Amino acid sequence: EIDLDVAGFSGILLANRKEGRQVKTYISFSKGQRWSLLKAPAVDLAGNSLNCRPPSCSLHLHLQMSENPYTPDSISSKESVPGIIVATGNIGSELSYQNVGMFISSDAGNTWRQIFEEEHRVWFLEEGGALVAIIQATVPISHLWISLDEGRHWQQHVFSPSPLFVDGILMDQDLQHHVIMLFGHFSYRSEWQLIKVDYRGLFSRQCSEGDYQPWYLLNQGEPCVMGQRQVYKRRRAGSRCILGKGRSRRISADPCACNVFDFECDYGFERQMDGKCLAAFWYHGNSAGKGCSIGQSFLNSTGYRKVVSNSCKESGKEPVSPRMQQCDLKAPRGVRLSTAHEELSAPVGTNVTFLLHLDRGGSLQTDVRLDFGDGIAVTYSNLSHVTEGIRHIYKTAGIFSVTARVENSLGTDSSVLFLHITSPLEQVYLSAPAVAVRGKQSEVSAVVWPSQTKMAIFYWWIENNTEPIITLEGKLSHTFQIEGTSQISVQVSSGGVILQDSKAVRVSEFFRSLLLSFSPNLEEHKPAIPDWRQDVARVVMTTLSQVQHCLLVCVLAGTPTAAEVFILPAAQTHTQSGELGNNEQELEKVRQQHTKHTYTLHNANEIICIKIFAIYTDINSKGEQY
Repeated sequence: EIDLDVAGFSGILLANRKEGRQVKTYISFSKGQRWSLLKAPAVDLAGNSLNCRPPSCSLHLHLQMSENPYTPDSISSKESVPGIIVATGNIGSELSYQNVGMFISSDAGNTWRQIFEEEHRVWFLEEGGALVAIIQATVPISHLWISLDEGRHWQQHVFSPSPLFVDGILMDQDLQHHVIMLFGHFSYRSEWQLIKVDYRGLFSRQCSEGDYQPWYLLNQGEPCVMGQRQVYKRRRAGSRCILGKGRSRRISADPCACNVFDFECDYGFERQMDGKCLAAFWYHGNSAGKGCSIGQSFLNSTGYRKVVSNSCKESGKEPVSPRMQQCDLKAPRGVRLSTAHEELSAPVGTNVTFLLHLDRGGSLQTDVRLDFGDGIAVTYSNLSHVTEGIRHIYKTAGIFSVTARVENSLGTDSSVLFLHITSPLEQVYLSAPAVAVRGKQSEVSAVVWPSQTKMAIFYWWIENNTEPIITLEGKLSHTFQIEGTSQISVQVSSGGVILQDSKAVRVSEFFRSLLLSFSPNLEEHKPAIPDWRQDVARVVMTTLSQVQHCLLVCVLAGTPTAAEVFILPAAQTHTQSGELGNNEQELEKVRQQHTKHTYTLHNANEIICIKIFAIYTDINSKGEQY
């Protein structure tokens, strides 16, 4: 779509608009509020009736700007001759480059006349008092056409004895000389030629008042254009007089009564088929604004706003322009809570700034209560503090429900924001049973520090699975199906940090276990190193190494120090007869052999006694624990 302003008028536009596969020319006298097709001339140059009527047939113009500064555009108008428009175009159902001719309008585009059947270049002479035309041809020419009556009649003038390829015309801006200069070349190989033409002889005198007549600007018969009745003074067509420079062209401009097309639709409103502006489906009405309180006023839109440069005058009992309206007291609405940077997460210890967006209801007596979700809340009665933001520091990690409640005497409104307070992980510990019974559920858990309540994601890899099990809690139940050693790994993700811990679990059909406790003074000599429990386990294992069965020692976490000895069945035990031995009977012998015995552990500088308690787990013949 191409738009073009008509020189000398505010609000008159010409446009080429694409409709499907066709391009058509439209004109607007209301700065784009209403558009209509151009009326084609009633007759052609020969006086024959054209019978061209919209919408099936109309006039279409080539709205193209010339790249050569010395040749005119395909459409031209001049402020010094208001209402005169000269353009290249065609008559038909759409814009075309076939059967192109030249057309002129003397009334700002309301009506049109054809002046040439072929495309010409047309210039305005003497501030628009005359027109000069040269045919747009690829062959050299020796004559031009001049009209003194707005293109109704043309006189041919020979400017050169030899035909010239005309490349452009230079206009002398000095009105005292009345000279035009044509430049071009006689052949493609010849030098540039410059020909001066003095056209002063066309005019016999200076124009007087009798050479002018009033001209009324119309909008398709209506006297009001852009809200004004505009009257111009224009030279009578055919008067052979010099216009002169600086003469005022507009006589008067009186305001008209406004109509609906003197307005465009305001924000949030859309033009309907009948011309009215109605609210769009997404628009929820005007707001009094944040600073509107009782006793004050605000500019409230009715859905219309006057077109820029329109000078109409509103009348009647229902003006459509935005009007002042008193601020009314109403309940708070539109409350929205956010952080200063619209972020929903922050590290522990950050000074988080909360912003409250709301329509205060036209009253300053509005209370705001902001609950930070961590047991702390604040209340404000002066909204100016709220608009600047409220700051709060969270000392622990977690997800906090931040609630803002706004209340006045007419009602309440609230908004909730869920804020994630994160803290980078520093340590993760995987707790898993040292020995598990095949086919029975076992519990594993992961402990993180610092505590990440509802903020951590746990990824579990158990045995040989390639896809992790994902949980939001640090607990998991699993049933081992294969005897032997199974690996369990857990990754914990929180606050942009990922940590991992792994444990090995022995899986057996059945086992015995004995609990060990140590003398209290062992805690006094315990070195503060992470591998201390593994050292104790190795000492116990070495002490009990006389047992031929598989032993597994696990030193339990916490104080006082305790340990658990697991006695596992051998992989295969054969009797003298070659039959498979009874593993449970063998385990019972081991238990009786080691119950109520005392073992001495040599640990650096101390001799520590270990007593094996008679507290253990029995296993029945089916391998079930009881």
